[in-house]
Amino acid sequence: MIEPIFILTAFVSGAAAMLLRQPPLVGFLAGGFLLNAMGYDEIPVLTMVSHLGVTLMLFTIGLKLNIRTLLRHEVWGGASLHMLTTVAILTSVLALGQAIALPLLASSDNPLISEMDLPALLVLAFALSFSSTVFVVKVLEKRSETQTSYGRLAIGILIMQDLFAVVFLTASTGQLPSIWAIGLLALLPLAPYMRRLLERMGHGEMQMLCGIMMALVLGYGLFELAGIKGDLGALIIGLLLAPHPAAQNLARSMFNIKELLLVGFFFSIGFTALPTWSSLGIAALLVLLLPLKSLVYQIILMRFHMRHRTSILATLSLSNYSEFGLIVSAIAVSSGWMAPEWLVVMSLAVAMSFILSALINSVNEQFYRWIEPYLPDTDSATLSADDRPISIGDAEAIVLGMGRIGRSVYRRLSKEHGLKVLGIDSNPKSVQTLSSQGFNILEGDAVDSDFWDKMLMSSQIRLVVLAMPHHAGNLSALKQLRSRHFPGNITAIVEYPEEVDPIRELGANAVYHVYDEAGRALADSAAEQAGLVTRSEQLG
Repeated sequence: MIEPIFILTAFVSGAAAMLLRQPPLVGFLAGGFLLNAMGYDEIPVLTMVSHLGVTLMLFTIGLKLNIRTLLRHEVWGGASLHMLTTVAILTSVLALGQAIALPLLASSDNPLISEMDLPALLVLAFALSFSSTVFVVKVLEKRSETQTSYGRLAIGILIMQDLFAVVFLTASTGQLPSIWAIGLLALLPLAPYMRRLLERMGHGEMQMLCGIMMALVLGYGLFELAGIKGDLGALIIGLLLAPHPAAQNLARSMFNIKELLLVGFFFSIGFTALPTWSSLGIAALLVLLLPLKSLVYQIILMRFHMRHRTSILATLSLSNYSEFGLIVSAIAVSSGWMAPEWLVVMSLAVAMSFILSALINSVNEQFYRWIEPYLPDTDSATLSADDRPISIGDAEAIVLGMGRIGRSVYRRLSKEHGLKVLGIDSNPKSVQTLSSQGFNILEGDAVDSDFWDKMLMSSQIRLVVLAMPHHAGNLSALKQLRSRHFPGNITAIVEYPEEVDPIRELGANAVYHVYDEAGRALADSAAEQAGLVTRSEQLG
């Protein structure tokens, strides 16, 4: 059983971070270090919860990922070039630090750290070159930006880094996967049956249980038995299920449970080690190297002809160190390549990079708008198809967010009111599916300031409906419209009552609460069917 003090500390620290307008994960990190300093040890349940959270997170990433994303040259090429370049640069910088006698890098009475040789420096640089999959995905999901252009790019790079990690772990242990790993290829022909099983489970607890079973048993369990990292197995199972429409429903259903379990992951980082002044100093110096890592990301992504906003926001989201660095450090220490003190340093560097990255990403849009005038112009003809200017044609109404509510609004405006409607959605799979069904729809990120700049808004647009699933996305889109002095009517849909006032304060012409409206429509329909009221009386 988790001790009550753990739960209380997690809640209080998360709430404190929210009061300071920071992501709760910043508070969870601080809470873990606080309990460690108070003399508490990490308990087995917390470790299990942490591992479950990471595994289910990778599974849900797979559910929402198009495998073709990984085949894009800016994803696999960008990840590979960044890995090689960053390792080379950081190794040089660390060697310089050793030459000028920085603690833990230069001479010491400890024979393990008296002279870090080149292989040890390479391993340390390799550990620092990774970005945190857990942190980045959590930040993107909180802002509903996992399906944006920069979000898909960042996640694709992170998955490629995870594949590099699997190769390293295999090589460092000197153990090849089991011969039975070949049998995992049987999952490919079994994928259609797995999707069919998921579909037959409906939309309740059996669907979620089926998903968890596939992630933990077929994914984590089978891959671990075959000598392959179990987390990678969960990701692959998610990828195999992704083409089926039920995969999106499953991902949404598992969102909250996965978020709760990930609290354990951020909390557990604080139990890795207690800091000393020396380790704090070295960790701070490592955090100061983050701009070098970020600069490499930015230069490489720009070379792949990415839009400035896409490359900058992807770079900012990836500007952190990874929990994988702790795993690499543990392997290096156990092999005698580095001193045990490096575990403490890496723990602190990872935690500090999370805090810094959370602060930076909370103002990423403002940072982009500030730096954008100083960046070189880009030729739209050389940009990828997703980043080129788009035209809305002769549309009179725009629906932002083409989920179930958005589709219903689209049909109503088109059929009942005779308007020419354009749907906008950030999920490329949804866009492709709805387009094949006859919807006039475009792929676009409504929280992207450049989206509004590149979309040729014209005077015939009379109505914009904000129907995105996350409140933050609707707020951001409303701000973008108002900052451009959009003259038409703006209607927003909210899920919770407390979301109504913020939307109205930003200037929405009308705000509708989903459940209130559904209840009102149901009551009217029931009364009409029962002959208690006529249609004309309802309209009147």
